Amino acid sequence: MGESGKDREREMGKSISEVRVEDLVRAGVAEEEAKWLMGELSAAIAKVAVNINGGLLDQREVWREITARKLLKPSHPHALHQLLYYSVYHNFDHGPPLYWFPSLNESRCTNLGRIMEAHCPKLFGASYKDPISSFKEFQRFSVQHPEIYWSIVLKELPIHFLETPKCILDTSDKSKHGGNWLPGSVLNIAESCVRSSNYPNKQDDSVAIVWRAEGNDDKEVNCMTLKQLREQVMMVANALDNMFSKGDAIAIDMPMTATAVIIYLAIVLAGFVVVSIADSFAAQEIAVRLRVSNAKAVFTQDSIVRGDRRFPLYSRVVEAAPVKAIVVPAIGEDVQVQLRNQDLSWNDFLASVNHLPRPNSYFPVHQSIDSVTNILFSSGTTGDPKAIPWTHLSPIRCGAESWANLDVRAGDVSCWPTNLGWVMGPILIYSCFLTGATLALYHGSPLDHGFGKFVQDAGVTILGTVPSLVKTWKSTGCMKGLDWTRIRMFASTGEASNVDDDLWLSSRVDYKPVIECCGGTELSSSYIMGNLLQPQAFGTFSSASMSTGFVILDEDGRPYPDDQACVGEVGLFPTYMGATDRLLNADHEKVYFRGMPMHKDMQLRRHGDILKRTVGGYLVVQGRADDTMNLGGIKTSSIEIERVCDRADVSVLETAAVSAAPPNGGPEQLAIFVVLTEGITISADTLKKRFSRAIQSNLNPLFKVSSVKIVPMFPRTASNKLLRRVLRDQWKQDLQIQSKL
Repeated sequence: MGESGKDREREMGKSISEVRVEDLVRAGVAEEEAKWLMGELSAAIAKVAVNINGGLLDQREVWREITARKLLKPSHPHALHQLLYYSVYHNFDHGPPLYWFPSLNESRCTNLGRIMEAHCPKLFGASYKDPISSFKEFQRFSVQHPEIYWSIVLKELPIHFLETPKCILDTSDKSKHGGNWLPGSVLNIAESCVRSSNYPNKQDDSVAIVWRAEGNDDKEVNCMTLKQLREQVMMVANALDNMFSKGDAIAIDMPMTATAVIIYLAIVLAGFVVVSIADSFAAQEIAVRLRVSNAKAVFTQDSIVRGDRRFPLYSRVVEAAPVKAIVVPAIGEDVQVQLRNQDLSWNDFLASVNHLPRPNSYFPVHQSIDSVTNILFSSGTTGDPKAIPWTHLSPIRCGAESWANLDVRAGDVSCWPTNLGWVMGPILIYSCFLTGATLALYHGSPLDHGFGKFVQDAGVTILGTVPSLVKTWKSTGCMKGLDWTRIRMFASTGEASNVDDDLWLSSRVDYKPVIECCGGTELSSSYIMGNLLQPQAFGTFSSASMSTGFVILDEDGRPYPDDQACVGEVGLFPTYMGATDRLLNADHEKVYFRGMPMHKDMQLRRHGDILKRTVGGYLVVQGRADDTMNLGGIKTSSIEIERVCDRADVSVLETAAVSAAPPNGGPEQLAIFVVLTEGITISADTLKKRFSRAIQSNLNPLFKVSSVKIVPMFPRTASNKLLRRVLRDQWKQDLQIQSKL
């Protein structure tokens, strides 16, 4: 460990009462400010102590007082934030350390708080107190009485039904584990996205989309009103009708630009089916998805522009399949490639409606609630990826969840670097357009200062991330000097969060919450999430999402008691609004239900996550069920080991832990793959010693690191999820070679 690493380790070993002025100076604060800050810290601690009747100082209340006083500024060095946070929570053992606390007045103004204040006094009687105190009771109520919960929420969203549902949930068909949701209803969910509505204040002149292209950092942000969006969507819908038959599957393989969003909504509005393909895929992966979905055409770009470089995209689509391509120019008015005879430029495609008297007017194609609107794909690493169909019901779930847990509303500007080939792309579209929020899109890389400046200039209020993005922002310092004060919360998904990275992120905006989200494409949403009615802890989920029920199973498939701290595989209640009831190329029953235990006369739905429930009821994802390992007869998860190794040395940017048994049998052997922080070198042997020491000190003295492998980067899916299976296969090959030697 370098000197800075030793210093940090020494500082982190102090409690807040032991911190001195010289510690603050060592953390990067000028001496005069350090003296002032020391006085303020002492006053905060004294105030908390006065409010406690004997006993030890409540560390959570100390942190709450420090953040309430805004003693830590975004401009302060991260080392100072680390020093105070870790010192406040030194030797804390009462569940995960809390860093954000809801305000009672603000809680009543949230979307969930409003409906709780309006309905819970009637539902709960005298037992109802307020949105914070009664949140857990309301969440349980939403699971036990989904008909009541969803009837309330559907009135809050601008969902336009041509024919209203006969009921919320029909469970009479016992062959359907999850029942039939909103049976008999007819609608087009894209119509609900683009039409104006008095509630939630979606007017024609409301700003629907803001965007900026990379390289235009000093130019004004582009804006599109709801009326302009609707007219663009309807023009594309008319052009689609000229070329395709109703029900055809039409792929989108391009970055998530304003044009891509228009195309997506137009395909749904016109009664076709979107096929979602990530723009990072090689030709072979594109071909698989076009084949499985039986796509009749694909919208793409001539290239992808990043800075001064162009990366070919159209040529990959051409290599993948002979299907018709409609090609959008990445820059300028005209495509920069020679097209095949069957293909069309974007301009020629739009020109096909010039003969219509009203090309910007279109009557939506209304369909039953269970009609397919979008085919998305799992990120499987062997065989064909699972083709997961979304219906008109799926967007209602993800829009409602963002409304409830992320509190998305009219006036918000929501930005989440993502892609239509990943589930977050469609979720982001529906989360904005079904709540009246503005969708913010950056046409470029989210890894650099330009993206951060767009967040600033667009007035983003909700910024979505994936943890590896945050790690890059933190390690490169590329967001320094930006004003992100309009952000009222972050959201994070895709992989397990790093506590220290989230500490850095939250500290950029005066410790606003980082709402963790974990779910799946087949669920249309998240099954566990943070929210604004509960205190939040870094890297944890504070609750099941609204109307979601689950149990944590022991190794024999028996549920642990709901209030018990435990670790096990999650089993979802099957009546999950928005979850799939079919797969296009796999046996849905086999994938999600076969082999799962019964619970209270329900067959549980498989999701595959290993969950840890902490003291206090917070949830931590320990990895996938197939990412567990058996070390010395003790089961543990990759993520648990990675969390320890990530903090073992300052040279470590990120780690991936995998295990495998030798070819000739014997106990599983642990390998740690490492990506180093840029500019720092260290040997694998040195890291092996430090990882072993950290794991044995923090997890189990019997765990042994067999090998450390330093690599330039980790293999990841298009949605940025770490592919541990690929690394595990590499480790198995190494063990096989070793056995032959």
